[in-house]
Amino acid sequence: MNYGVISAGILLVSFIYVFISYERRNISVKEISLLATLSALAGVARVPFVALPNVQPTTFLVMISGYVFGPKFGFMTGAFAAFASNCFLGQGPWTPWQMLAWGLAGFSAGIFKKFFKYPSRLFFSILAFCWGFLFDYIMNLWHWLFFVYPLNLQSFIFTYINSFYFDLMHSVGNFVFAYLFGKDFINILSRFKDRISYTEIPVEKIKEE
Repeated sequence: MNYGVISAGILLVSFIYVFISYERRNISVKEISLLATLSALAGVARVPFVALPNVQPTTFLVMISGYVFGPKFGFMTGAFAAFASNCFLGQGPWTPWQMLAWGLAGFSAGIFKKFFKYPSRLFFSILAFCWGFLFDYIMNLWHWLFFVYPLNLQSFIFTYINSFYFDLMHSVGNFVFAYLFGKDFINILSRFKDRISYTEIPVEKIKEE
């Protein structure tokens, strides 16, 4: 019994349920277009850096999407970005785990904004740095379930120790991308959010005024 394949199947079914639930929400065409654009951007941004070990600008782009547009939007951006990038780099049982990891990165950034409205460039970069390790810890779990035998505490610890330098590369890359471009991307997306946001005012209320 391969627990990696089973876990990927469970995640895939869960994502189908999440996507159907999200689609049934009263979402606008603008939101769908924006979600598709940001997911594609975050996914494609991963491709030029594929030669560098575990340097992935996708993570910080997904986090910025979640920070600006909220936790649910961030989760969906991360999930679709993983799927989009793997259209170039190859789909497999790792895809649902990547969708989960990047989805949680976007979701957590949306939650982060509820507590820190105006974080400094350094503070947001440190959060991106932490998500480099968190993302890889989730993927290490998949690697351990799928490739390693026997599954015990010793092999678990050995798997995580072996991946340390790759995890560090991801975190350092996230920090650099977030520090150099994070604030500017947040400002651009925030302005765009203000443009597409509007409030409906009932006609009766206008007549009263």
